Amino acid sequence: MSGLTALVTGGTAGIGRAVAVQLAQEGAEVIVHGRDAERGASVVAEIEAAGGTARFLQADLADAKDVQRLAEEAGNVDVLINNAGVYKFLPTSEMTEDLFDLHMDLNTKAPYLLVKALAPGMAKRGRGSIVNISTLAAAVTTKGTGMYSASKAALEQLTQIWAAEYAESGVRVNTVAPGPTRTPGTDAMDEATLKAVADTTAMRRIAEPEEVAEAVTFLASHRASYITGAVLEVAGGRPAIG
Repeated sequence: MSGLTALVTGGTAGIGRAVAVQLAQEGAEVIVHGRDAERGASVVAEIEAAGGTARFLQADLADAKDVQRLAEEAGNVDVLINNAGVYKFLPTSEMTEDLFDLHMDLNTKAPYLLVKALAPGMAKRGRGSIVNISTLAAAVTTKGTGMYSASKAALEQLTQIWAAEYAESGVRVNTVAPGPTRTPGTDAMDEATLKAVADTTAMRRIAEPEEVAEAVTFLASHRASYITGAVLEVAGGRPAIG
C-alpha cells in the first residue's frame, strides 16, 4: 500500500488502532482520527517507531460540520476506514431521542458524509477502497441493541449502494462485521460475563482487535481487488443449536 493515504476514523483505540497500525505496516500513510489528542499521539508514535508514517486529526463525527472539516483536512484519501462508532445497549422503552440521534449521526451519517466528500476524488483518480465497520448484531437479533443494530444495518445497506455506484470508477466498498472483540469494555467484565459473551461464538472466545484488523486490511488492499459490496463476518462462527 506504499504511496496510498488511509484515513481511519476512531483510530485511537481498539479495532481502529489495530487497523491504523496494520495499514502503516503495509506502507500506507495513515491519518489517525479521534477525539483524544493524547491517545492519537500515542498511535502516531507507535507507527513512526516501527518506521511508518502517520498524523493525527481531531474531529467530533457527531457534528456534520466537523465531519466536513475532517474530510477537507485529510485531503486526497485512497483508503477510508469508517470505524468510529457508538453503542448504548438499552431497550426501546429506555432509548432517548438524543441517543437515537447520536447513534444515527455517528454510526451512519458520518460515514455517509465522508464517502460523499472523499469517494468522488477516489473515482477521479481511478482507485480507492472503503471499508465500513458494522457488527454481527446487524444480522443477529440481540436484546437491547436496537439503535446500534439499526444504525449499522443502515451502513451495510449503504455499502451495497456505494459499491454499485463506484464500481466502474475503480472504487471498492466493503464491510467487516465483527463479533465480540476485546476492548477496554470487555477487559472490565468479570470472568463469568466474559465467558458468557465468548460462548455466543462457535470458537468459544472473543476476538483480539488485530484479528478483525487483518480482515479490514485485506479488504482495503489490492489483494481484494475483485471484492466489492461484501459483508465479511469476523465473528468466530455461530454455534449450532442442539
